[in-house]
Amino acid sequence: MFDSLSSRLDGIAKRLRGKGRLTEADVDEVMREIRTALLEADVNVHVVRSVTNRIREHAIGATKSTALDPGQQVIKAVHDELIRILGGETLRISYAAKPPTVVLMAGLQGSGKTTNSAKLAAWFKGQGRQPLLVGADLQRPAAVEQLRTLGAQIDVPVWSQPTDPIQVAADGLAEARRLGRDVVIVDTAGRLSIDSEMMEQVRQISASIDPDYTFLVIDAMTGQDAVQTASAFHETLEIDGVIMSKLDGDARGGAALSVKEVIGRPIAFASTGEKIDAFEQFHPDRMAGRILGMGDMLTLIEQAERAFEADQAEQAAARLMEGQFTFDDFLEQMQALKKMGPLSGVLGMMPGMPKELKNAKIDDDDLKPVEAIIRSMTREERARPELINGGRRARIAAGSGTSVAEVNRLVKQFSEMQKMMKRFGGAGMGGGRKARRASKGRGGSPFGGLGAPGATPDLGDLESLFGGQIPNSDPFGGLGRPK
Repeated sequence: MFDSLSSRLDGIAKRLRGKGRLTEADVDEVMREIRTALLEADVNVHVVRSVTNRIREHAIGATKSTALDPGQQVIKAVHDELIRILGGETLRISYAAKPPTVVLMAGLQGSGKTTNSAKLAAWFKGQGRQPLLVGADLQRPAAVEQLRTLGAQIDVPVWSQPTDPIQVAADGLAEARRLGRDVVIVDTAGRLSIDSEMMEQVRQISASIDPDYTFLVIDAMTGQDAVQTASAFHETLEIDGVIMSKLDGDARGGAALSVKEVIGRPIAFASTGEKIDAFEQFHPDRMAGRILGMGDMLTLIEQAERAFEADQAEQAAARLMEGQFTFDDFLEQMQALKKMGPLSGVLGMMPGMPKELKNAKIDDDDLKPVEAIIRSMTREERARPELINGGRRARIAAGSGTSVAEVNRLVKQFSEMQKMMKRFGGAGMGGGRKARRASKGRGGSPFGGLGAPGATPDLGDLESLFGGQIPNSDPFGGLGRPK
């Protein structure tokens, strides 16, 4: 998502960088490129016109300003406009004074409405709430059963009955009050396309339960059609926010960039994968930063905090700074790293990451050779890599299905990382309690600063972690096998 737009805007930023001044001719050229970039991203044409007009006003002002680098001012204007069209501010959920808080889910069939109902329930549960899922989609075969299956996975009860969708929604709300549940999420029926019958049904359901929030689930892959869908639902229901599904796909991003400008409602949540926990609040400023290649350290840190046990991460960081980090520690942190989502997504959120790494197709399988090598070591070898002589390396290579050269590279880089971090810890941190305090300053990152807020990642650190150099064709120096 947004890769094409991001590449285009990156090229524009490079050309502007360092320009002493901008002429109106320069501005016209930049506006043409921005307009083309947005249209190629399948952004609604009316939105493109509004956005480029606003950026042009800023850019013309920049040509007359002597306060800042004019190129930087134009990029700032683009950044501000991206934040604006993506929603402006993060939608903050407020809860009903008298529980339960009622959420109505609407959308077309195939948009991921039922799955995202369960994901939203899991998110509320993570906020300390007790949600109830109500299956009011009696139109699609097995929709309620799908919801029950998903509810069982996250330990959230599901209520439904084979009567009438409007009655199901009303009775589900009464059931939530009886059970003392403080959030109710009502999954409604969709159609392959908008029709008057579907709109009337969802309007009546809304009238029967008086929802605190009405969320429209939109498939990010639908492009321009998403704008028409959003407009039609908003006219009927007064949408409070949009849940954008399949934001991890290869769509060009036009739906996400158009919907706020068209209906005046923000993207509230984003579904970023198939797993139940691949769901997060949508932050326009963070997404704008990603599109412009600035990274997204806040989301990265939040994902790390969810994936890593705080005490274990702090202890691992302290051991790393003291040069006592073992292959067992490394293996444990690799498993936690996988929980943060696809590795390519994690790398893409790091500011300053080269385009070759951001765009590399990397998934969990690419870590398997490294895991296999470590698992083929004895416990003593993992704790003391210096014991791994020629004979042991041949045995490890045979046991892991890799080559001796790959084993050599991993052991060498790991040993160098240990020495480097021990020197760094001794000189700058002092080890022990100071190292633990330093690790807290890095967001509890066990990777010695790779996750430090506002820091640009050092490719040498990445090489040390994964072995080898990082050529364009293979970001893991032969140990990983990007597709």
